[in-house]
Amino acid sequence: MTQYIGWLRGCGTALVTPFTAAGVVDEKRFRALVERQIAAGVRLLVPCGTTGEAATLTAPEQERLIGLTVETARGRAKVLAGAGSNATAATIDRARAARAAGADALLLVAPYYNKPTQAGLAAHFRAVAQAVGDTPVVLYNVPGRTASNIAAATTLALAREVENIVGVKEASGDLAQIMAILRDRPAGFRVLSGDDAVTLPLIALGADGIVSVVSNEAPDLMANLTESALRGEWEAARQLHYRLLPLMEANFIESNPGPVKAALAAMGLLEEHFRLPLVPVQEQTRARVRAVLGPLGLLPGAAHVAA
Repeated sequence: MTQYIGWLRGCGTALVTPFTAAGVVDEKRFRALVERQIAAGVRLLVPCGTTGEAATLTAPEQERLIGLTVETARGRAKVLAGAGSNATAATIDRARAARAAGADALLLVAPYYNKPTQAGLAAHFRAVAQAVGDTPVVLYNVPGRTASNIAAATTLALAREVENIVGVKEASGDLAQIMAILRDRPAGFRVLSGDDAVTLPLIALGADGIVSVVSNEAPDLMANLTESALRGEWEAARQLHYRLLPLMEANFIESNPGPVKAALAAMGLLEEHFRLPLVPVQEQTRARVRAVLGPLGLLPGAAHVAA
């Protein structure tokens, strides 16, 4: 039977990782970003994922960032920590380290580059879940990044057969696949959108929330959108959806987290530094990001009105 994790719902934020000009993690700014999320009503924090540039973090940096998230949150929000890699043994090491750092649950991306079969994917996730005992595990399916898709049948088999595999972040963009999971999932198994723009329709179909990029910029608005939808307040949710949609789309003009970091820099919340092979966005992207931040009142000096 799937563990029931009541708090695994609503709006979770896929936290960016701020760096200094010297290329090290900017811990002071990271703490401030976490505090901003909590103050805005976000109760699920997701460090060290795609948006957090996890692929360029060393194992000690990853463990430190997860620990900082836990320490800063001080129980006010749960921590779903990214711990995936494309080697099962390395994933087990990072998952155990994330658990030791205080993470409430683990987000495990499908192994990238290797292109495992469905049997290989299932064996990978089983091995990691078994290695972390009863720590909750959330699968992360993002074929555009990994070059492999976790099929609905594989997700559902893991959900039914591995007690601590408690949910999936679905970013495949395949609505038929996501609906199959929603229709046939066991009781308690959570489905989270991995794409801001389809949060509203997926919740209408039965999904439980979102691991969001846009909530880095507008945490209160995205949290309100998600909660409104979960309460069945469709008109309020629809208005917020269309209000945020231009920013949701701008965040992916170039590879994430390029645009969202440009936005946060324009908002004065971090310095726009990346680790290679990521580089700052093009000027036309930066201009577009600023153009959509303005009407939301998110630029310095503008009045931000939450809805």
